[in-house]
Amino acid sequence: MRRPQHFDAVIFDLDGVVTDTASVHAIAWKALFDDYLRGRAEDRGETFRPFSAEVDYDGYVDGKPRYEGVRSFLASRGIDLPFGSPGDGPDQETVCGLGNRKDATFAEALARDGVRVFPSSLRLIQELAEVGIPRAIASSSKNCAQVLRLCGIEDLFQVRIDGAVAADLGLAGKPAPDYFLKCAELLGVSPVRTAVIEDAISGVQAGRAGGFGLVIGIDRRGDGAELRRHGADIVVSDLLHATAKSIDQWRAAKRPDSLVDMARRGRVH
Repeated sequence: MRRPQHFDAVIFDLDGVVTDTASVHAIAWKALFDDYLRGRAEDRGETFRPFSAEVDYDGYVDGKPRYEGVRSFLASRGIDLPFGSPGDGPDQETVCGLGNRKDATFAEALARDGVRVFPSSLRLIQELAEVGIPRAIASSSKNCAQVLRLCGIEDLFQVRIDGAVAADLGLAGKPAPDYFLKCAELLGVSPVRTAVIEDAISGVQAGRAGGFGLVIGIDRRGDGAELRRHGADIVVSDLLHATAKSIDQWRAAKRPDSLVDMARRGRVH
């Protein structure tokens, strides 16, 4: 099998791209916010408006670091809580406390139900390895390493930048491009010669902001138009038909004008 000519590496998001954990995250977020919002409404004599696993999850939480997701959603409801600290207990009414409560719920679900790898994604990752294309994982989740170990696929990626690593390095979360740019740096490749695969709007925004050569959006929730509008060059419903060859063709067919323009402004190299 010939090595692709138009790209040198692929960076994958984890939840919703490689593993079917996005649905577990969505359930954990809904459980957290419904419980909190219901109690807040009862205390204040207000009408309880539940968290929407579609509108609210996609718009304010998906793809973002945990505490930023909490803060973003609460702000959408006009709620301003103190940030607190990462060591806050899950019963504390702070951004970190609520985030830690969600993480505990997610960890319980992982331990109880395990996690599934999308077969099409695994096949593509293995094919890329066979033709010598480096792979990285870029996930906002601090549970990323645990999920990769549970699935037995940690060795399929040369680089992992997740929520825990990003906190140590001081990287901004998606939609900032920091996670992806650090992956490219550690892989020793140029962003222009790198493909990014994401299922979150914040993720495709990050890929576009970083000047990556190809941003592939996976539409698993019917938001393909939004993925394309926010930065995806190609939108697919699954990676079933994605191959090293098709990614090479997609990158070759992409008009380079915007990339050249960004390079002139010093945003890519």
